[in-house]
Amino acid sequence: MNNMHLLTDITATDIVQEPIRKGFGRGLKTIGDANEAVVAACADLTDSTQMSLFKEAHPERFIEIGVAEQNLVTVGSGLAAMGKIPFVSSYAAFMPGRCWEQIRTTICLNDRPVKLVGSHAGVSVGPDGATHQMLEDIALMRVLPNMVVLAPGDSLEAEKATVAMAADRRPNYIRLAREATPVFTTAETPFEIGKAYVYTPGEDITIIATGTMTYQAMVAAEKLYKDGVDAEVIHCPTIKPLDAETILHSVRRTKRVITVEEGQAAGGLGGAVAELLADKFPARMHRIGMQDRFGESGNPNELLEKFGLTAKHIQLAVHAMLEESK
Repeated sequence: MNNMHLLTDITATDIVQEPIRKGFGRGLKTIGDANEAVVAACADLTDSTQMSLFKEAHPERFIEIGVAEQNLVTVGSGLAAMGKIPFVSSYAAFMPGRCWEQIRTTICLNDRPVKLVGSHAGVSVGPDGATHQMLEDIALMRVLPNMVVLAPGDSLEAEKATVAMAADRRPNYIRLAREATPVFTTAETPFEIGKAYVYTPGEDITIIATGTMTYQAMVAAEKLYKDGVDAEVIHCPTIKPLDAETILHSVRRTKRVITVEEGQAAGGLGGAVAELLADKFPARMHRIGMQDRFGESGNPNELLEKFGLTAKHIQLAVHAMLEESK
C-alpha cells in the first residue's frame, strides 16, 4: 500500500472518520477562492450538501434555487453556456432521481460542463429510509453520453475530486455519502479522473470497489491475507470513463473478480466491469451490492450488515468463489 500513500493502519480503532460530503465542501471553497468562474447553486440543502462553505465565502456567486431540482440543473446548463463552471447540488434521490431528463437534454446533449453533486447516496443514509436512499444513480448517470461519474472513497479524495472536476471540460457527476466513514487516504494519495488504483496488490482474486465500499474491501483483504488468500484490491473512484487497462491487467492474472458498491449491483460499477470483461476477457465474476431491492429505515451500520455490504461479507464471497473454482 505504501506506493499509494495510504494510511498505515486502516483497522486502527481510533481511525479518523468524516463524512465524504465534507471533503466536497472544502474542495468547492478552494476552487471558488482560486477561480471567479466557479459558481454554485443548491436545491434548499446548502448545509446538508456542505455547499454552505462556498456560500459563506462567495455569496455573490451562490444561487438558492429552492426545492426545484429540474430548474436547478437547467440553470446550471445556462451558466455553463455563459462560460461559468457551475456546481449544482442536492440529495442524490432528487438529483439525478427527479431531474434525469433535464440532465440528459440540457446538459449532456449540449455537452455542458455542469458539475452535478449527488449527496446522501446509498443505504448508509440510514433512518431517512428507502425514499432517500439513492441506489440507482450510478446506473442512471453512466449511461448518459458525455457524463463522467465519480464516487470518492473518503473525504480527502472527495476534496481532490472536486478540484479536478472544475478543470474537466465534461459534465461530471460525483456521488457523496452522508455518514462519517474512515479516512484511509492521505494528502499524497494520487487521484486523477479516469484512473483506478491498486491499493492492495495480490495474485489470487481481484476485488474492485468504489466509494464507501473501498474501505470495506481493504479490511476484507487484510482478513483474507490471514486466511492465506492474496486478494488484490482496486479502488475505482471513476466509474465512467472506466480504467479498463488497470482492471484488465489485474483480472488477466487472477482470473476471478468481485465488484463491491453501495448501490444496485445491476447497472452500476458491477455492470460496467461485467461489460468490459464480456468484451475483452471473460472471467468468473460476482457482484456485491443491492440485489434488486430498495433499502429501508435503520441504523446505517445495521443496514450495511443486513444487505451484505461489509468486509465480512466480502471475505465470505471471496472464499466461496475460490471454493467454486476448485
